[in-house]
Amino acid sequence: MKKTALLLVFALVFSAFALVGCGSDEPAETDGGSEPAAELPAGVQEIADTGKLRVGVKADVPNFGLQDAATGEFEGMEIDLAYALAERMGLSADDVEFEAVTAKTRGPLLDNGQLDVVIATFTIKPERLEQWNFSDTYYQDEVGLLVKKDSGIEGLADLDGKVIGVAQGATTRDAVQAEADAAGITVEFLEFATYPEINAALESGRVDAFSVDKSILSGYVTEDSVILPDGFSPQDYGIASKLGTDDLTTFINEMLAEMQANGEMDALLEKWGL
Repeated sequence: MKKTALLLVFALVFSAFALVGCGSDEPAETDGGSEPAAELPAGVQEIADTGKLRVGVKADVPNFGLQDAATGEFEGMEIDLAYALAERMGLSADDVEFEAVTAKTRGPLLDNGQLDVVIATFTIKPERLEQWNFSDTYYQDEVGLLVKKDSGIEGLADLDGKVIGVAQGATTRDAVQAEADAAGITVEFLEFATYPEINAALESGRVDAFSVDKSILSGYVTEDSVILPDGFSPQDYGIASKLGTDDLTTFINEMLAEMQANGEMDALLEKWGL
């Protein structure tokens, strides 16, 4: 009896060890925690790994990109787009580094690697697609003309022989020239580095009209000026990055499509009155 009992105890102990041994080959049970974050494309991960997103934006375009002279803070629809992009990269708003750009400086700053993206009323044009990557369109506008109310100018035809102020490096001059040629009129141009300079030239009488995209002009309308009804050369704004950054462009396009589908883009446009 004692021998039988000892054999029984031995068998039970052996079985217990065997069960433990078999159990060690099975994966541990989880408590149903959150899924790991989606893996970022290589080109996007490279930016995220730096811990910052460097963005070129306008500093003088109300509702799109405007810098507060007192605080240095930026605000506008394109500023919010930069924050949305950073969030999708796993970065925070504090990780976004803004740099004010102009139509003349934004491209070179991408080329030399000082910026990751430019979100600065940058119009998508065939010749520009050969120089930089562009996202899909996030806003469409058209070129317009701002004039003084007491100028007697009611349309493009009334600008025959007059001077139009435009931004350096912008495509506005070519667009206006094409319309002037089609209308059979002659116009002259003065180029300026910033929009406030053009507006000041309009107010002082150095130019007879201020021309750029209508949404930009809307930020410079005063009780003494008016945007003419004429509009031409549709302007599609895209987010630009260095040529060849295809991973980043695809990532941005997916973000824009998502924002369009879930109503984020409409809310953003409404927020900034666009």
